Amino acid sequence: MRRPAGLPADVSWAVPGPRLLSDAEVRAVVTAALEHGRRPELHVAVVFVSDAELARLHRVTLGDPSLTDVLAFDLGRGEAGPAGELYVSVERARAEARARGIAPEGELALYVAHGCLHLCGHDDRRPAARARMRAAERAVLSRLGYATA
Repeated sequence: MRRPAGLPADVSWAVPGPRLLSDAEVRAVVTAALEHGRRPELHVAVVFVSDAELARLHRVTLGDPSLTDVLAFDLGRGEAGPAGELYVSVERARAEARARGIAPEGELALYVAHGCLHLCGHDDRRPAARARMRAAERAVLSRLGYATA
């Protein structure tokens, strides 16, 4: 679905506790990533979930019960609802940021950008494609002022 005027994303928080990013910051990441991926018209639903919920979705949808950071679902170009959904683990962002000694807000923004880039056609399965995706992530996050490694 084409984006409704003014809102690149629906943002939902299905986890308790303080939010690492405001809804406006999430929408800014979505907008920048979709623009970078040359799909600025897309409307995306972003749902922040726990590790357990994301592992459950990973198992149910891909047959893999392991922890992951983000799942992106292309919902096609239907007339109703978003064109894509992202499920993002807030717990994974906090844990990974702590392990890497970086800000959890930047890690969470990375996951959102990563998921959006998948919806734009980026792939990270092969080394060359992974390198292109990492460069795209850095470009998006740098544009928004997040530190990139």
